[in-house]
Amino acid sequence: MNGWTASPYHYQRRSSRPVAVGNPVLGGVVIGGGHPVVVQSMITCDTMDTAACVRETLDLVHAGSQIVRITAPTVKDAANLNNIAAELRTQGCHVPLVADIHFKPEAALEAAQWVEKVRINPGNFADSKKFAVKDYTDAEYAGELARLEERFSPLIKSCQQLGRALRIGTNHGSLSDRIMNRFGDTPAGMVESALEFARIARQYDFHNLVFSMKASSPKITIQAYRLLAARLAALGSDWNYPLHLGVTEAGEGEDGRIKSAIGIGALLADGLGDTIRVSLTEDSPHEIPVCRELLSQIPFLVNSSVPVPDIPLAFDPFSYQRRPSSELKLAGGLSCGGAQTIRVIMPRTGYHQVLARMRSTDKIRPEAVLEELPLIEVDPLRDFNFPSPSHLITVQDNTALPPIPAFRLLASKLARMNARNPILLKDCLLIPSQPLESRMALLRASAVIGALLADGIGDAVWIRNEANPEQALRLSYNILQAAGCRSFKTDYVACPSCGRTLFHLQTVIARIKQRTQHLEGVRIAIMGCIVNGPGEMADADFGYVGGAPGKVNLYVGKKPVKFNIPEAESVDRLVDLIREHGRWTEP
Repeated sequence: MNGWTASPYHYQRRSSRPVAVGNPVLGGVVIGGGHPVVVQSMITCDTMDTAACVRETLDLVHAGSQIVRITAPTVKDAANLNNIAAELRTQGCHVPLVADIHFKPEAALEAAQWVEKVRINPGNFADSKKFAVKDYTDAEYAGELARLEERFSPLIKSCQQLGRALRIGTNHGSLSDRIMNRFGDTPAGMVESALEFARIARQYDFHNLVFSMKASSPKITIQAYRLLAARLAALGSDWNYPLHLGVTEAGEGEDGRIKSAIGIGALLADGLGDTIRVSLTEDSPHEIPVCRELLSQIPFLVNSSVPVPDIPLAFDPFSYQRRPSSELKLAGGLSCGGAQTIRVIMPRTGYHQVLARMRSTDKIRPEAVLEELPLIEVDPLRDFNFPSPSHLITVQDNTALPPIPAFRLLASKLARMNARNPILLKDCLLIPSQPLESRMALLRASAVIGALLADGIGDAVWIRNEANPEQALRLSYNILQAAGCRSFKTDYVACPSCGRTLFHLQTVIARIKQRTQHLEGVRIAIMGCIVNGPGEMADADFGYVGGAPGKVNLYVGKKPVKFNIPEAESVDRLVDLIREHGRWTEP
């Protein structure tokens, strides 16, 4: 159905060709081809510091990383990968290494001599970002592609000769001017950016390819991967290249884990994905347990062999639009559905327990009592009567389907009836007999509720996997914010560290949060360098970007407005910039 998954109602893992990264006999891995999903991460130190790179790589391997990525910003850095790899092998570590390349084709050629895989960003491999507005003729566009082949083909030939793998890793924030002018800053542009490079690789009969489509927005991430999977399927069975999943610049703590669980979890539940990385602004080994724990939750979201009727989807999987619903009055003067924000529901016991501990100034609060809702529960696998328009509707407990396909089927059946009842989402259809640990409840609820919100389904949410009422309430709001459906606090887009980072990200984020976390509805991007592109700043209101050692550039949207600010003054200047644009409130 639409080519992106075998069925949106029944799990089947996407079939992909195997891509070997290194020699599996000597510690390499195989991505795709039905093999288990591979977990990977990236070290954060200076690539010229061989000892530090070896130490961080060994720490990641000890944590369970099956592939380790190292940035190579210059030819000199790429050449030092030889020393890093040699020392690791001397110490008995044969983990496959990946060189992360931006801007420098020459660095990619050097890196390919020493590592098992090279990652390129098609937005900046052969293009420099100028934000030029130009209506390319077909002849001009063909000329651009010819120039692209000239820059890219030497790397293809080298990888082919040396038996290397290659990841074509599109970033939403760094699409080329060529793509931006023809496709815009869209999932379609992200996909075409990767396919331009893949077509060149295939001209040389090179197929050891992996794709990724990363964005800081889980919604855009999901749409781009779905569209890529559909395009690859339409191009033919031999285009079945593996997919590397990730949400870039997810941030830290709960927010980073929620964003990653929404984007990665939703795609895994639909059968997409052969290798994953959770990109946290934390020490890299912290990413690996999150990957493992997220993967462990997927069977609970997809384990079903129940036949499902083939009903057309009620949503476009490639473009977000909230499902149309009628507005419904709830107790306490609130409304649900229609153009109303997505509401947070709690059962009576938890509702009163939370309210008893709340202050009048608290921004997050339960908005309706479950037992007081005009609620209809149905099993979407069975026929049901046209629901009363004065009721919310939800999937009843113990339905044989997992929650994601169950709510999709409910929305599809309601659309076929032309019924516009608001839908109450639940993160599970059977409360676990033993309460989940909070970190597992967070991942499972985020994957389920986030996937459905990204589909445009849902007018209210009820988190049940988290047994603690206060934590369930906070998780509800944080999922809504991460999914881009509601804003109640400052939102931070923060990249993970790497060898390119020009300041200590965790320290800077703490300083910025200390000054700005009270701002409601403001989005701040914190970027160690400009690699992932000013396009990510366009998704934010303000950007704080490493420009040079000890210097910071500030952005409004994707436009740089202040340059070379000393790092000691930079947070104060960011606050001044927020004030200048009328977005500041006193804490």
